[in-house]
Parts: sequence; structure tokens; C-alpha cells
Amino acid sequence: MADILEPDFDKDITPEDLTPHSMEAEQALLGAILYDNEVYHRVSGIVEAQHFYNPVHVRIFDSISNLIEHGKLADAIVLKNRFSQDDTLVDIGGVEYLALLLDAAPAGAAAPEYAKLIFDLALRRELIRLGGDIKARAEDPEVEEDGRAQITQAEMELYKLAETGSVQSGFITFSKAIMQSIDMATAAFERDGGLSGMSTGLVDLDRQLGGLHKSDLIILAGRPSMGKTALATNIAFNVAKAHKTEKDENGIDRTVAGGVVGFFSLEMSSEQLATRLLAEQSGVPSNKIRRGDITPTQYDDIREAAEMIEKIPLHIDDTGGLTIGALSARARRLKRMVGLDLIVVDYLQLLSGSGRASSDGRVQEVTQITMGLKALAKELDVPVLALAQLSRQVEQRDDKRPQLADLRESGSIEQDADVVMFVFREEYYVARTEPREGTEEHLKWKDEMEAVYGKAEVIVGKQRHGPIGTVKLAFEAELTKFSTLAFDDRYEGLQR
Repeated sequence: MADILEPDFDKDITPEDLTPHSMEAEQALLGAILYDNEVYHRVSGIVEAQHFYNPVHVRIFDSISNLIEHGKLADAIVLKNRFSQDDTLVDIGGVEYLALLLDAAPAGAAAPEYAKLIFDLALRRELIRLGGDIKARAEDPEVEEDGRAQITQAEMELYKLAETGSVQSGFITFSKAIMQSIDMATAAFERDGGLSGMSTGLVDLDRQLGGLHKSDLIILAGRPSMGKTALATNIAFNVAKAHKTEKDENGIDRTVAGGVVGFFSLEMSSEQLATRLLAEQSGVPSNKIRRGDITPTQYDDIREAAEMIEKIPLHIDDTGGLTIGALSARARRLKRMVGLDLIVVDYLQLLSGSGRASSDGRVQEVTQITMGLKALAKELDVPVLALAQLSRQVEQRDDKRPQLADLRESGSIEQDADVVMFVFREEYYVARTEPREGTEEHLKWKDEMEAVYGKAEVIVGKQRHGPIGTVKLAFEAELTKFSTLAFDDRYEGLQR
């Protein structure tokens, strides 16, 4: 590589300044791109403008990116017009500096190595900054967070740095946001079933929701015994069973169908959840599995189901009394170690807040929890399916179908959620009104029971991406299994 004029970049930098950076690598990469714009496409997935140390290089790379991504030529002559009046560039040699970068350009084959070095040095600078922030926070006597809360915060910031290379993504241009939206629509168009999100495995529910969308907080609420956990478990299993990956151009495995599921079960043990899954997949009622009241054929069915279930990427954490901070830390760890595409929380009201909010009253605590779950969904870029209990006021109405106002303890659940769904089984209520046998009322009751037996409704009460409405599903109580209704009138009553 030809010798390049050394501008006085370091005029304000003392010998004691040991900030990790390499001016030579930045100059070499910029020169290679100016010489051959095709090099940009080989390094754009590695390095971005904010990874450059020198602010002038940041602006030069940003201008190059803008031109190339809009199909235009980016060379020293084109950039000259953009930077002719740039005072900072004048200070280091003016537009001639662009020509010097071009003249000293290395071979394009070496550009990815320069890009990797620039990115690595940027990570080191962020690590130094984070370390300083963590140290300052720990030493500050006025900080209200306790040690555990500070560890959780530090872990979150380190996770963001490890995943994205930057603690804060900052602003993005609207044109980039539009391209992301078009990419999502293209993926939906090309995907079987036309879903823009992850399939739940339930055709009618997918059609109503468009699948489970990344970064969404989805609330699944209902009264006890309605089947919240059963539906969440069914969805989690369907997602994990459908998991498929493909290697991208960098040789990294990317999920193309289904996903890795993290299931936080704060109410039921992992053994109870496993029994439910065994019942659902083997067709043997869970109460018979628990009692061991099974035939040799059923035992074989259970064993086959167990062999299939143990191969799917479904991870269960049944630790009780988790705080929202601890749950977030465990989810980050799972994504870092094995990957993560869906989080299920059973259930929201069993979580506790972190720090001061837990002592400010239950409403404030639930607000912190829902905000934390939504923030976690955005941070990890995965859907979070959180179950929630409903208040008893549902039982006081003649029509016991739940409404948004029935969500317990905080309006923040409705406010923070992207989707709110309710599980409702009329069969549960009708079965408890059985009149005395032999009466005319009993005959009417039997007809009513026959009409609602084995049926459930998922009422979509809020949805940011689409319409609200009701989805009818089949429910097998013995197997705690939801499935698509087999008859053609399952869309009857769907609200548009």
C-alpha cells in the first residue's frame, strides 16, 4: 500500500490517550471502497459508520453508504462536491485528502480484514465506556439500585453490545425502515400461508393474527380453567416442532421456520408441563399418565412421543418468584447460548418487579413488569407471549365472555400489549348449571351442552397489526389440546 499523507488527526490527543483505534485501517478501508464500490457490499455487513473512530471518516463512510445504496457511484470526484465546504475536512487537507485515500487504496480482497479490525476496535471502545459506567454506578452512594439490580443492568448492556456492536442503535433513516417493512412483506408473500410472523400451528389463529410478530408483546388472558396454559403450551410446542435453520452467506445458522422457545413456567413444574405435552402428543389422557393407568400400547405411544419431544428446542424454566429483571437476564443468556425465537411467560401476575417499583404498590409493579416484557421483546427481537389472569367481575355478568376491562391489576397490560387475546370456553360454565335429571330443563341443558362441547373461542380484543375478532377452536379437555375446528362454519361470527 502506498504511503499516505498523515493528517494531523491527533492534534488534541495526548500520548496518554490509549483509546483503541487504527487510523491506518480506516484509511485503507475507505480507499478500497472509493477505488472499487463493489468492496462496500463485502464489508457493509461487518462495519457501519458509527464504528469508525475519526468523525471525518464517519461522515465519509456515511456518504459512501448513501450513494451506493441508492445505486449511485461513490468516488473521490463525486464526494468532492459533498465535502468541498466541509470545514473539518478542510482542516485535515481538504478534498485532496479523498484523492490521497484513493491513491493509497489496498487490494479489495484485504478490505474485509480491515473492516473486522475497525469493528473489533469499536467494540473495545464501547467495552471501556461500559466498564467506566458500571464502575461509576457501583461507586455512587446516591444510586438507589441494589447490587443485583446493577448486575442485571450491566448484563443487559453487555448483551446489547455483544448482539449489535452498539449499546444504542439511535436513529435510523425512514428509507431504511421502509426497506425493512418491504423485506417483511416479501417474506410473508414467499412463505407458505402468507404469514408475516411465526406460525402458531393453529391455522385459524394464524389467519387472524398473521402469525406471531417479532418484538410484539402478546397477552393471552382468561379465567382459571379456561385453558390459557394449554393453549400457550400448544403454541410453544408447535413453534419448537417446526424449527428449521439454514446457513446464511456468512455460514451462520438462521431460523427460517418455527423457532427456539423459552418457556418460563412460574405456576406449574417442568414435570407437569412435560406430562401435558406427552398427553397431547401421545393421545393418552394426562390423568392416566400420572396414575400409570395405561395399556402396553399406550405406553409405546407415550415413549414415542417422549422421544420426539426431547428433540425439539423447547427450554423450560420453572423457577418460581422470578423478578422481571432475572427473567430478562435468563432470556438473554438463552439467546446467547442456544438461540431464542419465542418467549412464553406463565403467568404475568406471578412475576415481581425489580427495585423500588415492587414496594410502590401492585399497580406500579405490574406496570413495570409489562413495560419490561415489551422492552425485552424489542431488545431480543422476538415475540413474547405472556399469560394473564382476569378479575372476578367476569363471573358477575350473564355473558361471561371477557373484555379488555377485565384485565387484573393494571391498565398497563392493555396499554403495553400489541395483541390482547382471551380464551373462553362456554362449556365450562354450562356444565356447572346442570338441572335435576328427568326434568324438561335437563333436556334443554343437554342440547345446550352438545352445542358447546369441545369448543373454545379465542377472542382477539386488541391488535395493532390487524382486526379484532373471534377465532373458534376445538378443545380436548382430557388431552389439554387445542386444534382447528374441522367443520366449515368456524368463521361464523368473525368480526371485521
